[in-house]
Amino acid sequence: MATDRLAKRPFGSGRLMTPPIAVGCAPMGSMTEAFGYAVSEEDAVATIATALAGPINFIDTAALYGDGVSETRVGKGLAALGGLPEGAVLQTKQGRNPKDNDYSGDTVKWRMERSLQLLGVDRVDAVYLHDAEWTTFEEAMAPGGPVEVLQKFKDEGVFDYLGVAAGPNEVELQYIETGQFDAVITHNRYTLLNQNANPVIDAAHERGMAVLNAAPYGSGILVRGPESYPRYAYSEAPDAMIERTLVLREICDRYGVPLAAAAVQFSTLDPRIDVTIIGMSHPDRLAQTIEFATIEIPDACWEEINALPALPQDNPEERRYSEKLPYEK
Repeated sequence: MATDRLAKRPFGSGRLMTPPIAVGCAPMGSMTEAFGYAVSEEDAVATIATALAGPINFIDTAALYGDGVSETRVGKGLAALGGLPEGAVLQTKQGRNPKDNDYSGDTVKWRMERSLQLLGVDRVDAVYLHDAEWTTFEEAMAPGGPVEVLQKFKDEGVFDYLGVAAGPNEVELQYIETGQFDAVITHNRYTLLNQNANPVIDAAHERGMAVLNAAPYGSGILVRGPESYPRYAYSEAPDAMIERTLVLREICDRYGVPLAAAAVQFSTLDPRIDVTIIGMSHPDRLAQTIEFATIEIPDACWEEINALPALPQDNPEERRYSEKLPYEK
């Protein structure tokens, strides 16, 4: 197996070196409404400890995940190890208060301070303006607004890299074009089933930003299969996506390749993408993910996958953002 695929690489044009895969801690927030299952604190803490002892020692969390539950569990995992091990990477995200959707600079400030307390650290490597579609670009960039607040934390040395993590391409591109951001996260938009994020990935990569691609399984359909999980991006998957998943699985089966491995490597082997964020909730997932990332996939298998025509880009994630979120005010 190509274990060198787990070698650390530069985080964009910065000096930080990171593994190509990060442990996504959204499931550790035990958000049953999004994932359809609960996660125990014991499993979450054990997953963090296992990750930090291995080659995938990059932890990605957010204040929004369980409204502090995920960060609390990450913090307990770090405490059990005596703190963040040397060479490990930790990032979080800041945005609205889910109780009232307030996205003011004051809200972002106190939630950032809370995150440090919950994580039990004085600093992290990167922080992202999270779900930026829940505010407007003008309000986010205004004096005293969320971006200025986060920039001040960066200037004070609380973190080194300021990023943006949003849904719609047009939202992310606005922030990328300011030149103020060091990294970008896209999610559910660069998978075997949907490549809507290509413009964002290209724009960020060309500027030397770190590019992080989250949810390569489309929230689960590409690892669990459409029979047990007929959903994409946490919503019901369109028939065309289900049919395409079955075609992809049939191609992979003929080459003896797990579909999930193709889903992971579609992202990790893309030279534009620095880090692929994969949600995990149990220690066993780490070994499985390493296997998926390093198994050899024949060129002929990729040729068949790449020859498939693009799907119509009617997917649940895009439909959700057409429902008049605040960024469209």
